[in-house]
Amino acid sequence: MSKHVLIVEDDVDISRLLRLELEEAGYRVSTFDSGMRGLAAIREERPDLVILDLGLPDVSGAEIARRVRRTEATPIIILTASDDVETKVTLLNAGADDYLAKPFHVEELLARVGVQLRKQGGDAAIRIGDLSIDGARRQVFWSEDEVRLSPREFELLQYLATQPGRVYSRREIEQSVWGGDLPPTSNVVDVHVANIRGKLREAGGYGVIRTVRGVGYAIKS
Repeated sequence: MSKHVLIVEDDVDISRLLRLELEEAGYRVSTFDSGMRGLAAIREERPDLVILDLGLPDVSGAEIARRVRRTEATPIIILTASDDVETKVTLLNAGADDYLAKPFHVEELLARVGVQLRKQGGDAAIRIGDLSIDGARRQVFWSEDEVRLSPREFELLQYLATQPGRVYSRREIEQSVWGGDLPPTSNVVDVHVANIRGKLREAGGYGVIRTVRGVGYAIKS
């Protein structure tokens, strides 16, 4: 089942954009335009992740985060117009798992959503055909044979396998697996993908990772 992302954002244009992009990325999305309605929905719907605007008209995103955190461990990303250190500290202390300053690139937001959901389900086992990824033991198997990957290769494969069939851009991969943008001329993502492919082929796994020219990579579903 698709992961459920709940958005609390009173700016109609931003809310619509986030819904479209997240649904395109394969998530199930709910949107609310006020803090109180959003808070009630979080408690009733129990989403997998919450995206909050800091400057809501009735209850601030920070206050919602505090209330949610009293009873839930749901990942929370707060969108804020301020990028100063004091605001960041306040949001993290309120219970936010991450924050993003406006204006932001949608690709970066999608990457951060992926990171939080991956952390949430990091110990879960993933099985796609003959490919098995054991998050708790950090082991990969093709059929019955273990495929030994480096830590970074494991994180990259696990990230792609979070949503089989979805194409992840290089920028998203860089943000999620390397924690930020790499130099424009860097081919580190391509090198790691090639290494993973080679190791999977040695175990009999062919065509597991699909290349979408000019965009990025996807695990074949």
